[in-house]
Amino acid sequence: MLTLAKTALLLAALFPLTALVQDEAAPGDTPEYTSDARLRLPENYRQWVYLSSGFDMSYSPAAAMAGHHMFDNVFVNPGSYKAFLKTGTWPDKTIFVLEARGAEGRGSINQKGNYQGEIMGLEVHVKGVGRFPGNWAFFGFDDNKTAKMTPTSANCYSCHAEHGAVDTTFVQFYPTLLPIAKSKNTLSAAYLKELPTPAQK
Repeated sequence: MLTLAKTALLLAALFPLTALVQDEAAPGDTPEYTSDARLRLPENYRQWVYLSSGFDMSYSPAAAMAGHHMFDNVFVNPGSYKAFLKTGTWPDKTIFVLEARGAEGRGSINQKGNYQGEIMGLEVHVKGVGRFPGNWAFFGFDDNKTAKMTPTSANCYSCHAEHGAVDTTFVQFYPTLLPIAKSKNTLSAAYLKELPTPAQK
């Protein structure tokens, strides 16, 4: 018969292994595809790691907001976030979810500024080494739970490749991750060229 002390030692030895298995096998932490290569929407993305929000962001000076304001919220799967903290770059099967929500003005007691309203769109950015040209792909979701890959001719691919701070991703807009990329020396040459040069003394 196990003594109380032996039982405690056994549980202490098994706990780290159990935690590791649960962490690696977290459901929905890796991309899932249908038989015809459509990506399944990771419906639990709001339980993932929140990276940042943007307000009326646009990468084109000529872009118009069609008379309304927008918030963009970015989430990443927990396993990839933990890997980034260690390495300063993204592992295979990283998944970003960009959630676009309409900005509301007047409502309840709010009299100034904006708060987030209904979801207006969802875009997913997935890393698939050997699966996608350039290792990354975009998927735009409407009301469906699956989406086909956005063609590589779309501007989002070239924009990310030319301006992404780390591995074609916009880490420059994620304030908690940019310092990590700097410390790990993983910032892309393309991004570094865009930084303003220090004023000459």
